Formats: sequence, C-alpha cells, structure tokens
Amino acid sequence: MKNQKLLRLIFMALCCDLGLFAKRIIAPFANILTDSLHIPGGIGTAFSLLFLVVAAMIIPKFGTATLMAAVQSILALAFGMVGSMGALAPIGYIVPGVVIDTVLLLGRRSRADYKLSMMLANMLGSVSAGLAANIIVFRLPAIPLALYSAVALFSGAVCGLLAAELYCRVAPILGRELRKDI
Repeated sequence: MKNQKLLRLIFMALCCDLGLFAKRIIAPFANILTDSLHIPGGIGTAFSLLFLVVAAMIIPKFGTATLMAAVQSILALAFGMVGSMGALAPIGYIVPGVVIDTVLLLGRRSRADYKLSMMLANMLGSVSAGLAANIIVFRLPAIPLALYSAVALFSGAVCGLLAAELYCRVAPILGRELRKDI
C-alpha cells in the first residue's frame, strides 16, 4: 500500500516536471506559428497541460490536477519561469488545474468516454489559461482574443488526444485498469 502511494507521488512529481519543462522546449517552435498570427501563445500551454490531464486520469481524485498546478506554479516562481505574468503566474497555473479537475469529475459522473473527457479537459484547461493570461496581462481586443482562444482550443484538442494515447500506454504500467469510460 505504501509503495502504491509512493509510486503515485513520484508519478505526479514526474508529470509536474514534464509539464513545466515541456512548455519551455516546445515554446520556441510554437511561437513561430503564434507570432505569425500576432497572438501571445496557446500551443505550448496545451502541450504542458496534457501531463496534468494524464496524471489526473491515473490518479482519479478531485484536486489532483489542481495540486499539481499549484506545485508547478511554485516551481515556476522558484526557477524564474513566470513569463509575462510575473508574481501572478500561479493564477495562470492553478485556474487550468481546477478546470481540468472539474471536467474530469463531470466526465466520471456521466460515465463519458475517457478520450472525449481528456480532450475536453485539455481544451478547456488550455483556453482557461489563455483567458486568465489575457485578464492579467494581455488585455487583447475581441478579434485577437477570439483567435487566441481558437488556437488554444484546437491545440488543446490535439494535445488532449495525445494525453489519451499516453494514458493508454502508461496506465497499465502503473497497475491501473484502463477503462473505456472515466
């Protein structure tokens, strides 16, 4: 029993780190596209959130993604990886965590297909991060904000499907039963 708890904590820590640093790796490539559209981002965030979605599926307790997002925000502050949000960066991390937890909880209660739930969690988490960043920093006009949100939703959908595939591969390794519904 203690080994299972330790394994879950190690997995959560790994996903926190992967999510935090994956964004830094993919951001330069994603910025090529977003800079040409004259929007601040959205793609790197969706990719980093997929690790929160996978962990929240592996450890199906409400608050998993929120807890991991809070840890990520502390790490981001400690490493100076706060971007344009500065000291308010934790809001940009925690809001998507709450959204992911909520979407996955609703998916579990309605017994929805796990792929759909993971895709929606990543999409809505990504757009919520974008909207939080817009409120805190960017204050984009309506049309660029709509484009920014559309990019966040699309990249969130793609990364949500990647999260579902990763979940299919990781769940059996961690001794979790792969379920068709969440």
